[in-house]
Amino acid sequence: MPVLFEETKIGRELRELMALAVPVVLSELGWMSMSIVDTIMVGRLSAEAIGAVGMGNAVYYAPALFGIGVLLGLDTLVSQAYGRGDFDECHRWLSQGVYLAIGFTPVLMLLLWAAPLAFPYLHVNPVVSGQSADYLRILNWGTLPLLLYAAFRRYLQGVKRVKPVSFALISANLINWGGNWALIYGHLGCPAMGVRGSALSTCLARVYMAAVLIVAAWKNEAERGHNLFAHWPGVSRRRVRALMKLGTPAAAQIVMEVGAFGAATVMASRLTPVALAAHQIALNCASFTYMVPLGTSAAAAVAVGHAVGAGNAPRARRAGWLALAVGVAFMACAAMVFIFAPHLVLDIYTNQEVVVGTGVRLLAMAAAFQVFDGIQTIATGALRGLGETRATMVANFCGYWLFGLPLGYFLCFSQGKGILGLWTGLTLALVLIAIVLLFQWSRQSGRLAQAA
Repeated sequence: MPVLFEETKIGRELRELMALAVPVVLSELGWMSMSIVDTIMVGRLSAEAIGAVGMGNAVYYAPALFGIGVLLGLDTLVSQAYGRGDFDECHRWLSQGVYLAIGFTPVLMLLLWAAPLAFPYLHVNPVVSGQSADYLRILNWGTLPLLLYAAFRRYLQGVKRVKPVSFALISANLINWGGNWALIYGHLGCPAMGVRGSALSTCLARVYMAAVLIVAAWKNEAERGHNLFAHWPGVSRRRVRALMKLGTPAAAQIVMEVGAFGAATVMASRLTPVALAAHQIALNCASFTYMVPLGTSAAAAVAVGHAVGAGNAPRARRAGWLALAVGVAFMACAAMVFIFAPHLVLDIYTNQEVVVGTGVRLLAMAAAFQVFDGIQTIATGALRGLGETRATMVANFCGYWLFGLPLGYFLCFSQGKGILGLWTGLTLALVLIAIVLLFQWSRQSGRLAQAA
């Protein structure tokens, strides 16, 4: 009987985790689909257009995700407050997240506006450089709605209102697809703007996403008899500092991870347009599968945070391990697809055989790191639910910037391995980071359970 009870308890907790994870995973897939749609829609223009969109996104997301990453502290603070049943506290944390989003926006926009000035010094292919700069500077105008969306998303996930997040991103993809069709190629009386039209379409979709989640948060507060905006808290320096203390290491971790792949894209831009296009397509594929453990990671952070807030340390530990099991299972399946059906994936993006040929080899390398990518991502979320964000920052810095990127650069340029050498460094970095973070989660969650 005790064994049956334990199995029933774990099964119930797994169902609860999946009820939270599935909508969040759909949200992450919807988020990633925007850049994939952009890449696919410009893919019929030229290899240079694919490279330009990839380059623009790589440069944009490293600094923009720092702003989003600071708001990840809301995962811990809102979910733990919700676990304690303190709903007003959830609302107060949301307000401080909004203030941070507004405060970071002008700084990020200025940085992103200036970024294309560095392209000549990075020896970016001149044909790619001009289109990428146009794409980036239009995309920059979507920064504020992107950060507002991020703040309201963390709040809604923390209070178990995840369906509006999925709806916002799935429907926003339809808007982005239609906008791309009209603005890239000049349909419906719109000018044919090429890659600039793709960026404008993404900006409009982000405005829509932010609006949907603001309305969802307002409705959530109204259901408990609380007007979201009538009782909006003012700026609290103490709360902002607490949010920054948790969020800044999380933001640094994200920037180091995304920035590492962005740096790899910059390095790839020094190669041929074909190598850059293959790199961007393979990276899109790996990033798409990454959205599943990323969504599961967010669910793990919330589930662990709820359990910690409720004072249930053993449940917090189980939630993290269950999330890891789910993520590893999915990434193992993704690796099989990359190995045995690469053409099925690559043909979606391009009909250029030379790009596909290089892409097949890159997808084989992506298959090698899928499971490790899932482990490090979900362990990061589970640790965030405990309130631990510094260990993930240090692991990503050492893994990518001290080991993986230097090794990849050496293999790519000094050893003449090209794009395959660059991806070798990234793969080995992911393996190292996954081992370190899995150990950190096991140790810290074990200590918490023993102290309970």
